[in-house]
Amino acid sequence: MAFRAFIAVDLPANATLETVARELRTSGAALKLADVRGLHLTLKFLGDTDEGRVPEVMAVLRQATAGLAPFRIRLRGMGAFPGVTRMNVVWVGVRDAEPLARVAGILDEGLEALGFPREGRPWSPHATLARVKGGRNLDRVRQILQAHGDDDFGDLDVSRIVLKRSVLGPSGAEYSDVGAVDLVGP
Repeated sequence: MAFRAFIAVDLPANATLETVARELRTSGAALKLADVRGLHLTLKFLGDTDEGRVPEVMAVLRQATAGLAPFRIRLRGMGAFPGVTRMNVVWVGVRDAEPLARVAGILDEGLEALGFPREGRPWSPHATLARVKGGRNLDRVRQILQAHGDDDFGDLDVSRIVLKRSVLGPSGAEYSDVGAVDLVGP
């Protein structure tokens, strides 16, 4: 049986991000907000994945993280893809994520050998806060992005990378862990 899968780092609940999410929620814009308690930093989206492939995917994940010790990243800044003039996604930025960029690159290469397509663009460290569903009140969203564009949302210790299952429902996606690799260093 297949499930919708991705590989990510979970981000813990963050009061500052909850405040910004509340601003976005009350902006009047047509946004689908992510649950701040379930934010994650996606390293590789797999899409529909047969459950029988999980051991192979986990082997590539272990390979991609071999020798990697826990490290710290910083959540900082906000923006939009592809840009603030034409927004599809509102994101919070991630700094000091070079180790994750290396893991994402290794995953992209290793999982391509298993039939998962390579990403079409370089990995960009961010966590999605909202998806834009229409053009209503986007000027207010731009104001929020400008006001918080350089805000510091805190540090996070990365010590685990997770293969996740995503089930789409009427109230949004629900995530569960399928497997995980703890970072232990050399």
